[in-house]
Amino acid sequence: MTTITRPCSIADTLGVIGEKYSLLVLREIFYGVRRFDAIARNIGAPRDVLAARLRHLVEAGVLEKVPYSERPPRFDYRLTAAGRELRPVLLMLMDWGDRHLADHPPVIFQHTCGADLQPVVVCRACGHEASSRSLTPRFTDPRWTTSGPTPKGKQPGRPPPPTHGEHHGDKRRVGARPAKDA
Repeated sequence: MTTITRPCSIADTLGVIGEKYSLLVLREIFYGVRRFDAIARNIGAPRDVLAARLRHLVEAGVLEKVPYSERPPRFDYRLTAAGRELRPVLLMLMDWGDRHLADHPPVIFQHTCGADLQPVVVCRACGHEASSRSLTPRFTDPRWTTSGPTPKGKQPGRPPPPTHGEHHGDKRRVGARPAKDA
């Protein structure tokens, strides 16, 4: 029996950054730590595990390797545009951990306005906070509803083709965009 799982950008994202050391690598790079030895020291990952995570993040298009020494060959790891877009995700994870797991926040970010940062998700169109009461899911794959797959008798033949930004199951690099027509 074939199991069909819900198309989900969260699951796709976890396939790229969902491992503990991958998230800690991103934390360090967001702090400005870019070299292998310093990242290894700060996250406590075994060197072979760290090398594999860095390679995965580079292959996925989240990080890029930038040489800083030829002899011996050494590299900085820097965020790509797609990697920089993960900053709010890490800030929200940190905020959740500060509120639910920590006795006191180990790091506090100060915003340029002078206040300590308290991240929230807001609607870009209206500026209001995105609370559970203000959100309604709209599934782009007609085979799925909030409760799960549509009944077999009501399934359309094929889902609509993905639009720009949709690529469920597509294993291309993060941030890769379709070529623009000239």
